[in-house]
Amino acid sequence: MLKMFNLPCQIAGTDEAGRGCLAGPVTAAAVILPKNFRNKLLNDSKQTKLSDRNKLKEIIISEAITYGIAHVYMEEIDEINILNASILAMHRAIDQLNCDPEHIIVDGNKFKPYRNIAYDCIIKGDGKFLSIAAASILAKTARDEFMENIHHEFPEYNWKQNKGYPTKEHRRAIMEFGSTPYHRKSFKLLPEQLKLTL
Repeated sequence: MLKMFNLPCQIAGTDEAGRGCLAGPVTAAAVILPKNFRNKLLNDSKQTKLSDRNKLKEIIISEAITYGIAHVYMEEIDEINILNASILAMHRAIDQLNCDPEHIIVDGNKFKPYRNIAYDCIIKGDGKFLSIAAASILAKTARDEFMENIHHEFPEYNWKQNKGYPTKEHRRAIMEFGSTPYHRKSFKLLPEQLKLTL
């Protein structure tokens, strides 16, 4: 069962979505929930079906004390690498909170200090703590919406379905049509064995 982080202060949970994608931004969210917040649907976004994610998005936006969502786009990812871009997206999401958290809990094992606020990295934290799970829902739904919107510019890549992840279909489209301005140029868009067949 997910739980609140048991510290006597306002806790911001933060998480990102889209780190392993070939196209589109990496997106992060930060959320401070009320201490009495509970919702039986809330879980890691990867374990939550689409209809529940969309319901939870509205509930979290409505009931959170404060939240922030931030994209870091392809050009910055290529310039600073995906790990730094993921942390930058989390920092930018925390920047949007309308009050400073007293503590930050981060999904995963990598983070950089944000101002002088104490933080903890928690592996698989999106399946353990409510505020991280809430952040994972907001990051995932915001990024999915971005990918669905740009799908209309380049429908041949089927981003509305694969969301930019390296599926066989996505890589076949890259092999046939090449890359787009939304692709991350620093990523290996095609495996070596596919390049040899060109």
